[in-house]
Amino acid sequence: MSKSAALSSFIESAPPGELNDVTKAIKSILGDDSVHSELTPAFEKYNETQFTTVKLPGGSGEVLVSEHNTLGDGRYYDSISQTSFEFDHSKQTASAVQSYVPESGHADLIKSLTQSLTTHTQEHYPKCSIGVFPIEDDSQLAILTVANKYSPSNFWNGRWRSSYVYNPSSGSITGTIKVDVHYYEDGNVRLLTNKDVSASVGANATGGDVVRQIAVAEKKYQEDLNKAFASLNEGAFKALRRQLPITRQKIEWEKISGYRVGQDIGGGRSR
Repeated sequence: MSKSAALSSFIESAPPGELNDVTKAIKSILGDDSVHSELTPAFEKYNETQFTTVKLPGGSGEVLVSEHNTLGDGRYYDSISQTSFEFDHSKQTASAVQSYVPESGHADLIKSLTQSLTTHTQEHYPKCSIGVFPIEDDSQLAILTVANKYSPSNFWNGRWRSSYVYNPSSGSITGTIKVDVHYYEDGNVRLLTNKDVSASVGANATGGDVVRQIAVAEKKYQEDLNKAFASLNEGAFKALRRQLPITRQKIEWEKISGYRVGQDIGGGRSR
């Protein structure tokens, strides 16, 4: 593997909210700030794949960057604010905002989907950015959602991404839900999950009909994740913990704060 390929793989696998940290680490290890320009293609791939969000100058909310809303030459557009902007992939900043109205024969459906998706995400995610974009020569619509929650002071960051392709003619919905959580206090634990979604609403469905199917799929996946975590806690994680201390007596964990560690648990005598 070449140096460029190796460095690109580090960038593309950076955890949510930690791209700058990974970049600084690469520069520090190599002792070369000029490597930044060499990583530009990797930055672009990372931002488009991760649905990186950015606040536009003068804007109130954040818009997302993806392969579905690119205009080429580093410019992207947002269907909600009907603007286009230039995006710096290495700095993750936006500039040169202009008015832009995408041409689509599904303008009313895009508006309906946007309204319904906004309501859905506001009810279920603390902070979320969305996008609805015509793709495949306006024959299909890409429906994107990204919700980020960063808590570096507590050593964890997380991201929820969902991407769906809706075909108005057939009424089919196909997509993928991805969850990426990184916890790094006194260790390094990362959760990466993918869930394929397939549903149908029939031809000529409304935006509300489509989003209801999406909501059902996302709720089901969240419930499955909760069950999986509960199973790990009662199964694999519990098996890692010693069941009996040296005294061969089970510990009453709800009273753990009252134990005198050396004497009660270790079996020693007080001095």
